[in-house]
Amino acid sequence: MNISKSLITEITELTTKIETKYPELYKFIEEQPITIPSSDHPKTDEKNLLDYLDSLKQLLQHHLETHNSKN
Repeated sequence: MNISKSLITEITELTTKIETKYPELYKFIEEQPITIPSSDHPKTDEKNLLDYLDSLKQLLQHHLETHNSKN
């Protein structure tokens, strides 16, 4: 398995940021379809990690846009 350490680090940092600064979002991370494997032996490759990272970024961006529009 040749998974980029920097990609895993970025996912970890963003997840930690969401957990600490936006705890109301953290509960949604586990509920995202991207985190639920559709096969018995899911393949974790760089594309899957990039997709997951993108979904985290979108979740946070949507929250920030929605939160800022309420102010």
